[in-house]
Amino acid sequence: MNIKIKSVAVAIALAGSFSAFAADPIRIGVSGPYTGGSSPMGISMRDGVRLAAAEINAKGGIMGRQIELVERDDEAKNERGVQVAQELISKEKVVATMGYINTGVSLASQRFYQEAKIPVINNVATGSIVTKQFLPPEFADNYVFRNSANDTIQSAMIVKEAVENRKYTKVAILADSTNYGQLGREDLEKALAAKNIKPVAVEKFNVKDTDMTAQLLKAKEAGAQAVLTYAIGPELAQIANGMEKLGWKVPMIGSWTLSMANFIDNAGKNGEGARMPQTFIQEPNTPKRKSFIEAYQKAYNPPAGRIPSPVSAAQGYDSMYILAAAIKQAGNTDGVKIREALENLKEKIDGVVTTYDHPYTHDNHEAITMNMVVMGEVKDGHVVHAYESDKGGAAKAKK
Repeated sequence: MNIKIKSVAVAIALAGSFSAFAADPIRIGVSGPYTGGSSPMGISMRDGVRLAAAEINAKGGIMGRQIELVERDDEAKNERGVQVAQELISKEKVVATMGYINTGVSLASQRFYQEAKIPVINNVATGSIVTKQFLPPEFADNYVFRNSANDTIQSAMIVKEAVENRKYTKVAILADSTNYGQLGREDLEKALAAKNIKPVAVEKFNVKDTDMTAQLLKAKEAGAQAVLTYAIGPELAQIANGMEKLGWKVPMIGSWTLSMANFIDNAGKNGEGARMPQTFIQEPNTPKRKSFIEAYQKAYNPPAGRIPSPVSAAQGYDSMYILAAAIKQAGNTDGVKIREALENLKEKIDGVVTTYDHPYTHDNHEAITMNMVVMGEVKDGHVVHAYESDKGGAAKAKK
């Protein structure tokens, strides 16, 4: 009798331990700048991820397990990003990480995920080489993925807007000194060269610079008809305000960061008319986008209802659903299995940016293609569609 009772007790204990194990949360890293000049992007991305994770958890999580987000502020600093990556992998035991706003932080940090065979999804960083660090033949498999519009796409769209749509033949490039700015500047020069155009001025500045007079004067004296930019919000505002001080107003056409709240607010009227490529504009032009905007506003109550960086929020939200689908398909949290699932996703993901239908393959880790990106324009303190024809919604992501 005692033996039977003891056996039952052991069985109950084992069942309880298995149940507890099954209920262990799935730990997922979220790395981005939540302070400083890049914070509108980082906070919006993080909040988009949080929103998606909460929705998934409310429906039972993944394989009956809740998602636990392990968030870290990388401060937009390469060395801090490296520290965060090591901590998330070694100490926090994350099964994957989402994030990276800044191209330099991404390039410095994601090698640790590659070495650990843990997937990382860049949901904001756009440097063209971000997904190309670990390619064959040197690396059999690549653990770096992305669901943002890379700079090859953006530079081509910027140049098309300036040269084809507006017929400018003299353009200047102003880019910051970071990896993001300089890699973007290189992509812009390549895209211009393909149109047989050489910029009349190419100028550089540092993050936190507040006076762009010297750079703008060179562009003005060279006869620039437009200024093409690669930088982030605060410095972009200094460019717009600097043109106003010089009494020289030409169009600003630049990378997607011209949509950041700290550009729009700091530039004020001087930022009106700026144009930039966008994967998502905060307009409820599809049912999915309408529900996302309403959910974000209800959860976070942003000032005047405007998401600080709508693109970052939408891509963050979508990245969580993409990763969740891959973990579910893999049937476990092994990094190799998750990577393989990402490269052959069977489930279509109804995202905010687009519907993701087999967005990745083994050899292509870019979910966003040019036909999914539209041109936005700053108007009355918000970003709107620059062209009426783009309001119908995005094309599907399919490889």
